[in-house]
Amino acid sequence: MKKYRLFGVISAVCITLSILYSFVGNSQIPTSRVLLSTNPPLERILPFEAGAEKPQSPVTLKLQAVNAAGKPLENTKISLQILTPNRNPWLTTDFPIVEGTKLLQIDATAPDGKLEIQQILPIRGNYQLLVNVSPLVANAFAPYQQSLNLNVRENPIKYKYFVVIAAILLSLGLLGGWVIGGQEELQQGEIAPQSVSLLLSALTVVAIVTLLVINISAEVAEAHSSEHHSNSTEAIAPSSQKSQGLEINLEGDKNATVGKLANLALQVKDSATGQPIRDVALQVKAIALEYNLTVFDYKAIPDEQGKLTWLEQFFDGSPHKIEVEATPLPGSSRQFAPVKVAQEVEVEAIAPPTYIRLIGLFYFTAFVGIGMAIGLLIQHRQTPQAREN
Repeated sequence: MKKYRLFGVISAVCITLSILYSFVGNSQIPTSRVLLSTNPPLERILPFEAGAEKPQSPVTLKLQAVNAAGKPLENTKISLQILTPNRNPWLTTDFPIVEGTKLLQIDATAPDGKLEIQQILPIRGNYQLLVNVSPLVANAFAPYQQSLNLNVRENPIKYKYFVVIAAILLSLGLLGGWVIGGQEELQQGEIAPQSVSLLLSALTVVAIVTLLVINISAEVAEAHSSEHHSNSTEAIAPSSQKSQGLEINLEGDKNATVGKLANLALQVKDSATGQPIRDVALQVKAIALEYNLTVFDYKAIPDEQGKLTWLEQFFDGSPHKIEVEATPLPGSSRQFAPVKVAQEVEVEAIAPPTYIRLIGLFYFTAFVGIGMAIGLLIQHRQTPQAREN
């Protein structure tokens, strides 16, 4: 009887090991995947900086769909979504409204299995790229999806600014604590010692000047933005063109909001027959007019209906221009001079929530409070020694 029990235990162990081995073996089988590369390299990518002195360029993202053998897939459709880093209420970025939103959504026809775009990444943190790959020819391969991560570090100069501001606030608090801790006796008719009164008066003046500077800066920035838009005399191409047998129409939202996607679409067809045209290359650009900065760049071809559609978020609350240039594909029988269409998009900026401003005020107050506590502690320790002497 014991022999049968021992045999049963050994059999169960062998079956369990076989099942585990099969799982391990399946996990090691090569599968189709998407390869991601960037230019500049990942460690050199920095988030967008408004008003930067040096010219900024969008980051080039290259996606290559390959099969299990590592060879590029052909005749594919690649759907890409770029999700911005999640919200962190205690450590906000320069564009808090953009946090935890969708930056871009695009469906691309990729004959060589490659998708290449250029995109400005507005904030630091971990971006998530959701990629779906499917065949243009039915049953050519099994569709699959993959999630890729892209971690963008903060600009090092921000840490320098933070250290300088923290040192100034600590110094002010230390000075205040030193003065208050060493206050002299009250004179008749005084509410507070003279040194304390002078300190409070100085702090009041500093607070008033700071508020004036902030308000004036905001008004000047708003006036500058309005002036830039009103004085913008740059002529842009029409949103619809009929030229050299082509009819190109650029459509979509003309008003957008920071934090939300804007719908954009392009239709290319034969101006005589109305049939869709596919053998053209489309160079798509989104340009922030305030900085004359290209925030999105993509070279595409239309789908079977001669259409190109995408959803894009304009993270900076300033007017943008969508520009598309159509050129013939290499080796195409249809040859023509480049045709350009464009459309301007008004973008509504959203002010950061009140709680984010209060958190910043809390940090500033905390630095001053810490400095004041240190100043009071130093005076408290020195006062007994002065009395003893």
